[in-house]
Amino acid sequence: MSDQNYRNLDESDSADHGSKQDISDGSIEPIIEGEPFTSYFDEKIAIPEDEVHSWFSFRKLWAFTGPGFLMSIAYLDPGNIESDLQSGSVADFKLLWVLLAATVIGLLLQRLAARLGVVTGLHLAEVCNRQYPKFPRIVLWLMVELAIIGSDMQEVIGSAIAINLLSVGLIPLWGGVLITIADTFVFLFLDKYGLRKLEAFFGLLITIMAVTFGYEYVRVRPDQGKLLKGMFFPYCDGCGTPQLEQAVGIVGAVIMPHNMYLHSALVKSREVNRSNKKEVREANKYFFIESTIALFISFLINVFVVAVFAEAFYGKTNAEVHEQCFNQTSGGQSNLFPNNTDPLKVDIYKGGVVLGCYFGPAALYIWAVGILAAGQSSTMTGTYSGQFVMEGFLNLKWSRFARVILTRSIAITPTLLVAIFQDVEHLTGMNDFLNVLQSLQLPFALIPVLTFTSLRPVMNEFANGLGWKIAGGILILIVCCINMYFVVVYVSSLGHVGFYVGAAFLSIAYLCFVAYLTWQCLVALGMKFLECGQTYNLGLTTYPELFLLNNMEKEDLPTPR
Repeated sequence: MSDQNYRNLDESDSADHGSKQDISDGSIEPIIEGEPFTSYFDEKIAIPEDEVHSWFSFRKLWAFTGPGFLMSIAYLDPGNIESDLQSGSVADFKLLWVLLAATVIGLLLQRLAARLGVVTGLHLAEVCNRQYPKFPRIVLWLMVELAIIGSDMQEVIGSAIAINLLSVGLIPLWGGVLITIADTFVFLFLDKYGLRKLEAFFGLLITIMAVTFGYEYVRVRPDQGKLLKGMFFPYCDGCGTPQLEQAVGIVGAVIMPHNMYLHSALVKSREVNRSNKKEVREANKYFFIESTIALFISFLINVFVVAVFAEAFYGKTNAEVHEQCFNQTSGGQSNLFPNNTDPLKVDIYKGGVVLGCYFGPAALYIWAVGILAAGQSSTMTGTYSGQFVMEGFLNLKWSRFARVILTRSIAITPTLLVAIFQDVEHLTGMNDFLNVLQSLQLPFALIPVLTFTSLRPVMNEFANGLGWKIAGGILILIVCCINMYFVVVYVSSLGHVGFYVGAAFLSIAYLCFVAYLTWQCLVALGMKFLECGQTYNLGLTTYPELFLLNNMEKEDLPTPR
């Protein structure tokens, strides 16, 4: 595989990039000597030749299978599962079409991230490091780290609750939080046994989720007619503000910012000769097929959860559940539900309890096993995301164990304090805040990935066409607007003037930075009239594309060793 070289355009007047090498005289020098695009893992998977089946080969698809399934785990984390069960209990089957639409949008956006990694040999964080000036790079890194930490906290919460349920309360929530520290280190040893075994283990965890939540689905036996109607007919008859907020929450839970960075890096684990356009085109095709299969499976698992709670608990009141749990468990769990006529509100902890009350202890324990699998798999992929982001933005080479200690320490500290000094309601209530936190970070992944995949100097003939530019821009605008609404609703519910004032100041800085990224994205999409050459104080040059990849057909240049 030939090295890709980078060059600098018109940087001589940019103060921010003064320290970078000036090679605007036309000479081309590689940024990194040798093979700069080494995989995060210690090995790369070779792609077999298949002369018999030139258009499609199951052997090749199997070789490319892995990154998409690891990516799909973010669609099955405890935050998603909680959003699913709340969707079913609040809106019946009526929001399944929102889940389907969000998954399709997620697939299209993941396609962009995977193509960026395949075509350039760089993942999104590395491209951001080369494209953006220093200050935006640091801000982007901080925002993505916040998203990763927020996701990690949700996964810790989910795992701790699952351990508590499986131990029949013998292991307290804070004990479950501490256990998640040790088990993550144990699982990280798996990648010492090879990449394919690691991917197989993640496949096992997805299978466990499919079997456990599938069991709940078969046990409850949802109405298939209502399920199909809710999935394919975009309506929500009789819905009000709670259902609207839940629909917004579904989109926010499904599309995760750090997942774009993760997927663009995972595709580098396959041996693809990027100087060969046929191989690049083939890799893009098979990665998209694999991602489609993986997200279809994750969608089915999410549907299982929505359908179970829609069929069994939609329209239920606290009093009904209180009575059922009192009779079933001799009052042991009934105190979780007030004896009033308010609509039932559930989370991943109460969801397991309610399943146990109505369908027996087996349903509760199987539910807990599924939640534990979701939490553990998401924790490990979050660790990999953090490693990619840190290496890409800061060019820091930390071991996975050091990275786990940093991220997990930050994530566990507030979670452990809440688990020790508060109850499970406060612990699960943290998910609302964490969903808002991750919603705020979405533009910092979606805008850069659309920007760079639209630049011909970066992507060559694989750059987004006009249709993809328009569709991608519209999708990202819709997703970001939906999530901004979610944030506004959450802040409004806090009901304190101090929060409003603080949110106002933060919003100004936040929107300014989003506007900066949007400006560069619009230039990349073809709106050249927005180019501005007199912005050196902001660290910008005439063009947003500061470092451009050479033409892929260019003959290999000798590389200094």
